[in-house]
Amino acid sequence: MIVGGIRSCSVRSLFVLAGLIGSATVQAQPQTDSNPRPIRTTRITTINSEIVVDGVLDESVWSDAPKIGDLIQRIPNTGAAPTQRTDVTLLRDANNLYIGVFCHDTEPRRIASTQMSRDAMLNSDDRLTIILDTWRDKNNGFYFSTNPAGALVDGLISANGQTTPDWDGIWIVRTRRSKDGWTAEFSIPFRTLGFPAGQTAWGFNIARNIQRNLEEDRWTGALRQTQLYQVSEAGEITNLEGATQGIGLDLRPFIAGRWLHTNSSRDDVFVGKPGLDMVYNITPSLKLTATANTDFGETEVDARQINLSRFSLLFPEKRTFFLQDAGIFNFGSNGPAPSPGVPPTGADIFPFFSRQIGLLNGFEVPIDVGIKLTGRVRRTDFGFLNVRTRELGDLPAKNLVVARVRQNFLKQSYVGAIITSGQPSGQKASSTFGTDMRLATSRLFGKPRNLIVNLYALKTINEGVKGKDWSYGFSAIYPNDRYDVQVTMREIQDNFRPAIGFVQRRNVRMFRVGTSFNPRPKDLMNIQQMFHDVYFTRFTRLDNGETESMYLYATLIDWHFNTGDSMHSLFDIDYNYERLFAPFVISKGVVLPPGIYEFTRFRNTFSSAAQRRLSGSINYSFGQYWSGTAQILSTGITYKMPPRLSIAVNTNQTFARLPQGNFVARILSTQVNYSVSPFLTFSNLIQFDNLSRNLGWQSRARWTLNPGNDLFFVFGQGWQQDENGGYHFNALESKVSTKLQYTYRF
Repeated sequence: MIVGGIRSCSVRSLFVLAGLIGSATVQAQPQTDSNPRPIRTTRITTINSEIVVDGVLDESVWSDAPKIGDLIQRIPNTGAAPTQRTDVTLLRDANNLYIGVFCHDTEPRRIASTQMSRDAMLNSDDRLTIILDTWRDKNNGFYFSTNPAGALVDGLISANGQTTPDWDGIWIVRTRRSKDGWTAEFSIPFRTLGFPAGQTAWGFNIARNIQRNLEEDRWTGALRQTQLYQVSEAGEITNLEGATQGIGLDLRPFIAGRWLHTNSSRDDVFVGKPGLDMVYNITPSLKLTATANTDFGETEVDARQINLSRFSLLFPEKRTFFLQDAGIFNFGSNGPAPSPGVPPTGADIFPFFSRQIGLLNGFEVPIDVGIKLTGRVRRTDFGFLNVRTRELGDLPAKNLVVARVRQNFLKQSYVGAIITSGQPSGQKASSTFGTDMRLATSRLFGKPRNLIVNLYALKTINEGVKGKDWSYGFSAIYPNDRYDVQVTMREIQDNFRPAIGFVQRRNVRMFRVGTSFNPRPKDLMNIQQMFHDVYFTRFTRLDNGETESMYLYATLIDWHFNTGDSMHSLFDIDYNYERLFAPFVISKGVVLPPGIYEFTRFRNTFSSAAQRRLSGSINYSFGQYWSGTAQILSTGITYKMPPRLSIAVNTNQTFARLPQGNFVARILSTQVNYSVSPFLTFSNLIQFDNLSRNLGWQSRARWTLNPGNDLFFVFGQGWQQDENGGYHFNALESKVSTKLQYTYRF
């Protein structure tokens, strides 16, 4: 039996602790400044001639302009010269930043390039990634990636490392392969980027990954403990005087149509409507984003999840309007994330979670208008969101409001506040307000080490509810390559209910401590890195002080090989303690009675290198499970015909045998993606789970005529399995959505 715990902490004590840590950080600062690290800088070459973006660097300006200098190997041999040379050239005119890259390769046949769809996961490919910190605040930025097939991948960076990968900017890249390697030619309009007036220097970094060597080369920040998205480690590019964003207005009118056929009633409903999305840079540091008569018919369907826990599941946001500048609304109660493979805490808190707007119990609530104002004044970031949802049946029209402000100080730290107002699902008023603080450094006591401390306090005010409506907490994380340590304390009171937010569990006090030791041995069984984790988590009920849940998770062997194959776990130990204070329906007809449950499970996970044409993974866990036993088997297999076709089949199955009853929980899914080019892609997702007995198919096509001008076509079909099971399914509904959007830039 594991014992331990923490005493209740007050909001005041948390912020006293923040002050002490902040003082230590400030005291350490002179040591860093007295021995400043050399910052790599380069000057962009201004051009007057036209650049044809075709992936061939044949204009004379590419050869005449100076290169930015050699890259440096980060892994596997930190500080060494790269195994292949990379030439990078930066050009600009009044409207665009051009980046030309020649990736020399002495073995061009071994270049990995398996995908070309928009926002593809490029981890299995050779690739280039560009980081731009246009505000030079060392906290926020943009990233742009591509591979030899010319895939367009982009996203936003906030809080010096947090990413929003679903953001889509207007830019272009073309690539070309040759007998000497491959080239990439980027054109990034200044209008796509936000930057303050008069800014003449930006943060910049570029990384090249050579997948067959598991090698990463960078221009700057080539340290093992430094992640690429840490914009604080970027170098600097100059000669940006006169960069213009025009008047800063993007108008994106669209026409959307939707046809729905319900098989049971044989009803056909067709809806067509125009709409408008707008982005206007009121000033270079103040952006207004607006949407009218909004339609999200082009959005990808959610991946299926089966919930066998007592707490809510989180589905990610995928709608474009809410993803724009989403990082400004991030709050200190989010995270920290554990090491890969370690179970999450199950106590996520989001004071603002945008999926609560326009979606209710899985159904869409129409949005009439939405306005978002984001910007920066010196070192202050702020965001304001107001969305008006339409009346729907018994649900009245709603105004939902979020306001966020963040004051940056030191190099990577801030103190902030958030306020939300509105109740998406009812008549009663609701609001949430709170404050958070982040203290972070990548130069701990003058050495290249990362340390992040987060504190927060939140309170909800819901009509008819009084008391027990706070949540507050503290986390400290030391995320470095060889050692990763974290401590988290969090209290979530029973009546803490943010109406436009998300809370996984209430009436608990959580304590988590974990550490990972991750050496990189040399000349040992071709191992790239070894991971060893120990995490302890405890939840104590606030109403009676008794332990509700307790977990101890230990990774004994997690080996990543230089081939790209991984033995992620070999007999990982997962000890669980659960106390049920009320009956728990874990599956249909299977009810666990109140009481104490202690059980230990073991896990084995293997995966093959993703760059292979045929790759796969298997995760098998077994052992005690609540009052009985269970085997959980997750498998995945992917076949690629690079770079156009990818077929993936995944399964997740739980076979439980309990005294209260046996059950099987099963999810099956197949993803088929085909790309004609980086600008015309087709994706198909077929999913089935045996609890809802629902089989769903979504087929989605996206044709980008030009960056910013897109045609979407989405077909969906649902079936219901017969109650007796088997292979007989009855059609439920058919749905077709189309959307044509065109961007005018002024």
